[in-house]
Amino acid sequence: MNPLLRLSGIGKAFLGVRVLSDVDIDVRAGEVHAVVGENGAGKSTLMKIISGVYTPDGGAIELDGRAVTFRGPRDAQAAGIGIIHQEFNLLPERTVAENVFLGHEPVRRGLVDRRAMHARTAELLAAAGETSFDPAVKVGRLGVAQQQVVEIVKALALDARLLIMDEPTAALADHEVDLLYALVRRLQERGIGLLYVSHRLTEVFDLSDRITVLKDGRRVTTLATRDTTGDQLVKHMVGRDLASYYPPRAEPGDIGAVRLAVHSGANHKLRGVDVELRAGEILGIGGLQGSGRSALARAIFGADPFTAGTVELDGTQVQLRSPRTAIRAGIAYVTEDRKGEGIVAGQSVLDNALLAGRAVFPSWRGRTDRTVKVRDLLAAVEVHAAGEDQEIRFLSGGNQQKVVLARWLALGPKILLFDEPTRGIDVGAKSAIHDLVRKLAREGAAVLMISSELPELLGMSDRIVVMRDGAIAGELPAGASEEDVVGLATGALTVEEVTA
Repeated sequence: MNPLLRLSGIGKAFLGVRVLSDVDIDVRAGEVHAVVGENGAGKSTLMKIISGVYTPDGGAIELDGRAVTFRGPRDAQAAGIGIIHQEFNLLPERTVAENVFLGHEPVRRGLVDRRAMHARTAELLAAAGETSFDPAVKVGRLGVAQQQVVEIVKALALDARLLIMDEPTAALADHEVDLLYALVRRLQERGIGLLYVSHRLTEVFDLSDRITVLKDGRRVTTLATRDTTGDQLVKHMVGRDLASYYPPRAEPGDIGAVRLAVHSGANHKLRGVDVELRAGEILGIGGLQGSGRSALARAIFGADPFTAGTVELDGTQVQLRSPRTAIRAGIAYVTEDRKGEGIVAGQSVLDNALLAGRAVFPSWRGRTDRTVKVRDLLAAVEVHAAGEDQEIRFLSGGNQQKVVLARWLALGPKILLFDEPTRGIDVGAKSAIHDLVRKLAREGAAVLMISSELPELLGMSDRIVVMRDGAIAGELPAGASEEDVVGLATGALTVEEVTA
């Protein structure tokens, strides 16, 4: 049986720079075919060729065994190919039905047939297993996961037979990911083929039937998921084993005195939190979405201050009432919302790296030596950009994160708070950030790291504190299991059961 989609020998260059070379890939009806690779591997370009945005320089595209040529996205849509972008393309002030049928509204007697449009939208939502909202509700009132369903239903309304999903869980909370999994399975049952692009290898192994690895614009291999291990996949992607993916943990003698201590810390999201962070260690914070992990980091940083309890820095009680106060006390915070809170998208790489210093320390303004120091740090963390004047929004997620790190390193912080430091970043860039975080700890910094990715949490942490319902559920030593972390996070296990 012919594959639903087959690409053979696909190539693409921009201004003489080769981006894709001789790429072969196919997708079968009812299959989830994952596409993985580091940033710059060619994944986005390949997806844009399949969806009609770009025309390949060479090679062939076949649908159901017949050669096709897409002159634009409308051609691809008409052929049954839909794409769900990481950033949604929805009109928030229009209803769900209006978004789903935008540009191809059903018409009756020369007017839009709203009754038919709503009825058909309701059918599509039901087929996708979504009954929690009405076709008449405005999209802007929906949650992120619900908006993603609307995007998928938009494609189904065009009779899509192949869906491309680009980092579909990047903006989802943990509990929403399970809903996406269920939706993917329903699409498979309907015989729809899926190309699934993700940096999250757990999802790749959970959902996919086959995996294609791209590197430097070429297809490295295509593997049957059931016959592949995480170690093998990482080695194909970055050229080294998973065993060496995380840097060595700190030795007992490397960890120093208590640098930060929170006693009975509380606010509107936290209750009675007691936690200590030592110089030279990486303290991992685990827990489910909404458990209080980010609230703890924000409270320490003064963004949502503690309203009860005490905080000590190097044994001295302090009042951290604002981020400015925290920064002056030597605390840095890498937020989980890199796009919304971490960068100023329209400013340059250099201006973003100088942002905190200029904002908090008047002495930074006009100081050439400070600028030179930041430039050196940008080079040291290996930011890849066209130049320091390039707008940061044009950088990959990994390079944006390195700019944010350079910003804080320029201040010489004693305490670093990392909230999801590698979210949305490819495997190679993750490894570089892991190495940098461990290097900072070895140099004496105290690091608090929040991560939803259990392998990262377990691989990087010297100790793990698990949170639940705004409080500390328990503490685990290095080398704890995923089952222990999940058990404490969900309440299925007590501290006594875990440590027994």
